[in-house]
Amino acid sequence: MKKMALVIAVCLMVMAFAGVAFAGELVIKGSTTVLPIAQAGAEKFMEANSDVKVSVSGGGSGNGIKALIDGSTDIADASRFIKDQEVKACCEKGIYPVPHAVAMDAIVPVVHPDNPVKNLTLDQMKKIYMGEITNWKEVGGPSMAIAVVGRDTSSGTYEVWEKLVMDKERVTERALVVASNGAMVQTVTKNKLSVGYVGIGYLSDEVKGLTVNDIEATVENAKNGVYPVSRYLYMFTNGWPKGDAGKFITFILSAAGQEIVANEGYVPVR
Repeated sequence: MKKMALVIAVCLMVMAFAGVAFAGELVIKGSTTVLPIAQAGAEKFMEANSDVKVSVSGGGSGNGIKALIDGSTDIADASRFIKDQEVKACCEKGIYPVPHAVAMDAIVPVVHPDNPVKNLTLDQMKKIYMGEITNWKEVGGPSMAIAVVGRDTSSGTYEVWEKLVMDKERVTERALVVASNGAMVQTVTKNKLSVGYVGIGYLSDEVKGLTVNDIEATVENAKNGVYPVSRYLYMFTNGWPKGDAGKFITFILSAAGQEIVANEGYVPVR
């Protein structure tokens, strides 16, 4: 009897370990802008696919694509399109990056709620980030110095800001650099003189979103292209996605997945 019990126990252990070994594991890395969509999507996806474990982390669009290149992620989140040099690096490693546009976004300039400024033009934002406009009184605010807060170069949000706002001009060296949308919100919340920018999904009562050229960052204005700092959000896969990666992309683009996009404050693509 003892031998039989031991055999049964060993069999159960083998079956348990086998179950763990064969359970699906999906890794998603990249943009902190896309992160809320990926996290909420992963939770719902695992509810319907209990045999799949989904691991989601941020780190920036550039780092997400690097992870796709080195094979440490199944899906790379990016808040900007892949660069030519990244495509080249992919090809050298035998990776074929396929983009999946999962949402639209608007990048919104934000200030402390106590700041009376309500609108900035594209030209004003450019000059503020270049360091040519240094006092809030120059844009209708109090006579106080502007504390510029920007994003690090691995950020897709930074890349889009550089293209659509800065027109490739350099950001002032006096700018404080933060690593994520969440860090941007925290920094602006703590400094009444600061100005920063976040994806529309990160707007909250902690900061005040400004209009740009007197145009509000709304879902409709982002969707129809009226808002001047709009963009697509992507998930990249190595080749056309199959298995769990394919199921996840299909889910995010489904009606249920796009409802998650809307609930997280972003713009559905369907």
